[in-house]
Amino acid sequence: MTITQPDLSVFETVESEVRSYCRGWPTIFDRAVGSRMYDEDGHEYLDFFAGAGTLNYGHNNAVLKRALIDYLERDGVTHGLDMSTTAKRRFLETFQNIVLRPRDLPYKVMFPGPTGTNAVESALKLARKVKGRESIVSFTNAFHGMSLGSLAVTGNAFKRAGAGIPLVHGTPMPFDNYFDGTVEDFLWFERLLEDQGSGLNKPAAVIVETVQGEGGINVARVEWLRALAALCERQDMLLIVDDIQMGCGRTGAFFSFEEAGITPDIVTVSKSISGYGMPMALTLFKPELDVWEPGEHNGTFRGNNPAFVTATATLEAYWADGSAMEKQTRKRGEQVEQHMIAITEENLADVKEYRGRGLVWGLEFHDKDRAGKVAKRAFELGLLIETSGPESEVVKLLPALTITPEEMDEGMKTLARAVRETA
Repeated sequence: MTITQPDLSVFETVESEVRSYCRGWPTIFDRAVGSRMYDEDGHEYLDFFAGAGTLNYGHNNAVLKRALIDYLERDGVTHGLDMSTTAKRRFLETFQNIVLRPRDLPYKVMFPGPTGTNAVESALKLARKVKGRESIVSFTNAFHGMSLGSLAVTGNAFKRAGAGIPLVHGTPMPFDNYFDGTVEDFLWFERLLEDQGSGLNKPAAVIVETVQGEGGINVARVEWLRALAALCERQDMLLIVDDIQMGCGRTGAFFSFEEAGITPDIVTVSKSISGYGMPMALTLFKPELDVWEPGEHNGTFRGNNPAFVTATATLEAYWADGSAMEKQTRKRGEQVEQHMIAITEENLADVKEYRGRGLVWGLEFHDKDRAGKVAKRAFELGLLIETSGPESEVVKLLPALTITPEEMDEGMKTLARAVRETA
C-alpha cells in the first residue's frame, strides 16, 4: 500500500506529546464499518485492534447504530447522572435477564463512571470499605488503569512512573506460571499470609485478570483461578476479577471467569459493554457487599444514556439466544490458532511462543524489538495490530467478534507476511 504522508501538523503542534497510537499508525482516519477502517485518502485497513477491545461487535454496527439513532431522534435523555431513566431501566432489566440470571450471578450493578479505571477505583474503594483494610494484592504484569489507585495495582514500570508519586497500598504476587512451573501455585503468597513475621499487611482483596492483555497475553489456567478463589475464601479476602478487556465475550463466554467455574466477589466491566464504543463501565458485586452510602462514590458521566441504549441492543442482538456468540468466537479463535501454528512453523528460530483464548492472541518473539517491527510492517500492508507486554515484545491480536472467516484469513495472512518481511 502506498500512503501519501498526511498533514499531521495540528496534532504535532496542538495535541500533547502523550499521544501514542497515532504514532504507530501515521495516517488520519475518517470512517469505519465492521472490521474495516478508512483514512481520509481512501486507504483501507483491516482492524485487528478493535479499539483495544472496545469494539467487539465492529465499527458502526448497523443494529446498534439504528437503536442509537432512533433514541436520539426522539430526544431521549442523553445525560442523566444517576437519575432513573427509561434507558437505564431497560438496560438493567435486559442485563439481569440475559446475563446475570442465566449464569446464577446475584450481582448488584453500580455505574461508577464512564471508564475502566473508574470501575477499578470503585472496586478497590468498596473492598477496603467492606474489609476495613488498605492493602490490595495484584499480580506481576497486571494492568488495571491509569488513575492512581489503579496504577498502584498495575505492574508496568513505565506506566507506574507516570504517577509522579509513590504508589502505595498494593502488593504484587507472581501470576500463573511466573516461575515456569518450578514453584507450587500460591506457595509464596499463602506462606506470607500465614507467617506473622512476613511483614505483609492483611489484604482486603486480590485483583486479577484471567488473561493479561496489556501484560503480554498471559493466560491463567482455570486450575490456577480456582485455587486463587479458594485461597481468597480461606484467607477472608475479596476476589476482584478485572474483566474490562476480556469480558463481553472476548474469551468466548460473556465473562472470562465462567470457564473456571468461579464467582468473584467483585467484577469490573467496561470497554465493549456499550457495544458501540461509547464510554460506559460497570462494577458488579455480591449484594452483601453493597455497603455504600448514597453519593459516597459518584461521577458526572456515570449515566451515559445513549450507551445504555446500545448496550441493551447489543445484549438483545448477540447474547439473548444463549451460546451462539460464544460458539462463533471460539470457532474464529480456532481459526487464528491454525494460522499461529503455521506462522510459528515458518519462523521456528524467531518465534518464542504464541498464546491466547477466544479472540485474544499474542505472538512473542525471542528478539524483543521484533514485535514493533512486525506491527509497523503490518500497518504498511493495511492491517492494524498493536503490541503488548512489559517491553512491547508481543504482537497482540484483538479482532472484532463479528469478523468474517474471510476477513480473519486475510488478516492472518497479512500478519504472516509482515513476520516474513521483518526477518
